[in-house]
Amino acid sequence: MAKLLKKPVKLALVQLATGADKAHNLSHARSKVLEATRAGANIVVLPECFNSPYGTSFFPKYAETLLPSPPTESQSPTFHALSNLAKESGAYLVGGSIPEYWAETKKHYNTSLTFAPDGRLLATHRKVHLFDIDIPGKISFHESDVLSPGNKLTIVDLPEYGKIAVAICYDVRFPELAMIAARKGAFLLLYPGAFNLTTGALHWELQARARAMDNQVYVGLCSPARDMKAEYNAWGHSMIVDPNAAVMAQLGEGEDIVYADLDADKIEETRKGIPIYTQRRFDVYPDVSKGHVKYDGDGDDAALPKP
Repeated sequence: MAKLLKKPVKLALVQLATGADKAHNLSHARSKVLEATRAGANIVVLPECFNSPYGTSFFPKYAETLLPSPPTESQSPTFHALSNLAKESGAYLVGGSIPEYWAETKKHYNTSLTFAPDGRLLATHRKVHLFDIDIPGKISFHESDVLSPGNKLTIVDLPEYGKIAVAICYDVRFPELAMIAARKGAFLLLYPGAFNLTTGALHWELQARARAMDNQVYVGLCSPARDMKAEYNAWGHSMIVDPNAAVMAQLGEGEDIVYADLDADKIEETRKGIPIYTQRRFDVYPDVSKGHVKYDGDGDDAALPKP
């Protein structure tokens, strides 16, 4: 059986400090991505809402138009900055997420763009599960006040390495996305995400390790750096977890880059030791990857570019 990860790859998650100045955020992201690739990273990930502050009051102000694709530079300076940066760095670049506005639907989305080392757009993921929570005395937040959900699962083929899956923040709480991606051959699940001080303390590491344990693949969670002067305080603690659910590397609260070398043999070694992939009982319960799953070309975001 062919290996899910074809050869070793160095992953970098950039825990970026962002502010109100979009141009500065883009310039600063460039410097940190180039720092990561100079250190040997082949895949670099930016955090959720890396080009803007995170919050419902900011999404419309910072939103960019991505469709029809490619957008003009005035429609989406971030699209072009990421495309140019992927080409300049020679790495696969998962551009965290940005607020998107689609005039056709008159809706806003939380959207991640993945680019190839030659600057081509490989995939677009709109956050499927919106962050709507109420924890009494702690936090109340409702992305759905402004945002609309995407409606597809995003798997990206990196020819030299294999398949990765990209989802955003709250998506990590829904194991079906991860299970389907893993059963479709993804070796790595990536979640740019801005958990807060309440949910981060409770579930950030737990979710990362759970998704790795359930699926015996690598998992990366990439947070913004924590800024206690901001309206929304991100948890930080970007981390990379191996297929055996061990934390390979983890950051603290501040701006930094976390790296890990992903081993092509680790997935197979883990699955051989604990062979859940051959022990599942689909005669007792259904295989979610065999049901009706929406990928590129299905539903309301069918106009998004196909990888």
